[in-house]
Amino acid sequence: MKVLYFHFGKEGGAERFFVNLVTELAGRGVEQRFVIRPGRTWESQIRACGPVILNNFRNFSLSKQLVRLRVQRLIRRWRPDVIMAAQNRASKLIPAGGQALKLVRLGDYPKTLQRFANCDCLVANTPGIAEHCRALGWERPLHVITNFPREVAPVPVRRADLDTPEDAFLVVGSGRFVGRKGFDTLLRAAARLPDAWVWLVGEGGCRAELEALAGELGILERTRFTGWVEEPIHYVAAGNAYVMASRHEPLGNVILEAWRAGVPVVTTRSEGPMWFVEDGRDALMVDIDDDSAMAGALARIRDDSALAGSLVQAGREKLAARFSRDVIVEQYLDLFRGRL
Repeated sequence: MKVLYFHFGKEGGAERFFVNLVTELAGRGVEQRFVIRPGRTWESQIRACGPVILNNFRNFSLSKQLVRLRVQRLIRRWRPDVIMAAQNRASKLIPAGGQALKLVRLGDYPKTLQRFANCDCLVANTPGIAEHCRALGWERPLHVITNFPREVAPVPVRRADLDTPEDAFLVVGSGRFVGRKGFDTLLRAAARLPDAWVWLVGEGGCRAELEALAGELGILERTRFTGWVEEPIHYVAAGNAYVMASRHEPLGNVILEAWRAGVPVVTTRSEGPMWFVEDGRDALMVDIDDDSAMAGALARIRDDSALAGSLVQAGREKLAARFSRDVIVEQYLDLFRGRL
C-alpha cells in the first residue's frame, strides 16, 4: 500500500491527528510520501514515516507551479495507491485522472465543493460535516471516519515547574490562540472563581490579547501561558478540570485527549461536542460565550469529587468504545483497500 499526502495545515489538533494517523499506518507497513508546509514543529515525526516535499503552496507563486510538476513526476514514478489531501487548500493539488484513489479528509465545514472536482470520495470526521457536504450537492461516495488521540501515557507536569500551588484548583485549556477557540471566555470564567488557576497550553495570534485580558480581570498572577508544547496531554493531566471553550469546533480532539488524561471536562455546545458528548455523563456542557455557566460547571467539578470521578470514568469508556486507535486506523485501511 502506497499513500501520498498533501497537508498544508499549521499547528493544532488536526495536525496532531495527522501525525498520529500516518505514524500508525507506517507501523502497519504502509509506504508513505508527503507534501507539507516548511517549518512545522511536527515535520521530523512525518519524516520518520517517509520522504517529504516542503512547499507553502501559495496562490500565484512560481513555487506552487513547480511543486505541481514535481508531484506529477512523483505520481508517474512512484504510482501511489491513494492520494489524500487534508482540507480545502491541499485538495487543489490533487490531479485529474489516474488509477489512485483520490480523497480529501475534512475536519471542518467547507463553504464550497469546487476544489474537490478531482476527488473520488470525501472523508468527514463527523456526521455533521458529512451532512453539510451532501447539502452542498456532493453525490459521490462520502465516509465518516473520526479521530483518535495518540496513545501516550499521561505524565502530569509538575505544578512547581510553572510556579503553581499544589493545592490550587487548576483549570487547563489548550489549542491555537485564535478567536474561535474562546480562551477569553475561559479566562472570564476562571476570574469568577477566586481559587482557580489557569494553564493555557498553546500559541497563536491572540496571545497578547489574552495576556492583557488576564491582567484586566486580575488573574494574570494565577494564569500561565506555556507556549507551544509537543505533548499537551502531560499538561492537561496536571489539571483538576479541562475546558474546551470553542465558539466553533467541528470535532474537539482536545476533549479526547482530556479523557485519555483522566481529567473531567467542561465544553461548550459547539458542533463536534454536540455530536459525541453526553452532558452530565462524560462532560459538563455550557452555552457558547456563557462564562457564568462555565464557572458554575467548574465549581461543580471542584466541589463534587464523585461527579468529577464519574465524568472521568464515562469519558474513558467512550474513548475506548468509539475513538480507539485500532478502530479508526482499520477504517482507513479498509477505505484504502476499497472495502468501505
